[in-house]
Amino acid sequence: MVTIRSWPRTFWVSLRTMLIFSLLLGVLFPALMLTVGQLAFPAQANGSMLDAPAQSAAPVGSALIGQRFTDKEGNPDPSFFQPRPSNAGDGYDGEASSGSNFGPENPVFLKAIAEAKASYLAQNPGITVVPADALTSSASGLDPDISVANALGQAARVASARSLEPAEVITLVHAQTTGRDLGFLGEPRVNVLKLNIALLGLEN
Repeated sequence: MVTIRSWPRTFWVSLRTMLIFSLLLGVLFPALMLTVGQLAFPAQANGSMLDAPAQSAAPVGSALIGQRFTDKEGNPDPSFFQPRPSNAGDGYDGEASSGSNFGPENPVFLKAIAEAKASYLAQNPGITVVPADALTSSASGLDPDISVANALGQAARVASARSLEPAEVITLVHAQTTGRDLGFLGEPRVNVLKLNIALLGLEN
C-alpha cells in the first residue's frame, strides 16, 4: 500500500534536507578545502604571490597573471624582460580578461602585428626573426609566460641596460625556463615576473 505524505510533512522533509546539504556542501566542505589548501599548498591557495629581493612591502605580483614593466612615462622599461601583447583592457587588466577575437585576415589584427613587430625589432636591435608570441596576445590577455626564444631575443637589451654580461643574462633565462608539462604537453616557457625577480637578484 502506497502512503501519501501530507504537504506539511513533505515540506519539513525537504527543508531538513536542504539545511543538511547546505551545511555539508556550503560550509563544511569549503572549510575543509580551505584548511587543506592553506596547510598543504599555502602559496597556490593564496594566489601564487611573489616578492622581489630586498623588498619587505606588498608582493610585486602573481606568478599566474602577467603584467607590464614600464618606466615613469609608461613606456616599456628596457632593463626588464617584457611580456607578450595583451588585449585585456588597456593591457593585463584582470577585470577585462579577453583576447582580440580578430580573424587572421582582419585589417586591425594585421596592423597590430605589424606594429608589435616594429616595436620588438626597435627594442631589440640585431634580432631578425620575431617570435610569434611577441606579436600576438593570448586568449585570456593575462598569460604570464613567454617563449624561450622571446626571452632570449630580449636578453642582449636587458644585459646592456643593466651593464651585465649577455652570457650571464642568457644563463638566467635558461635557469628560469620551465619544461613541457608532464614532459610532452605544451612548449618550454619562461615566467616573465619570475625572470625579472631573478634578474633583480643578480644585482644584490
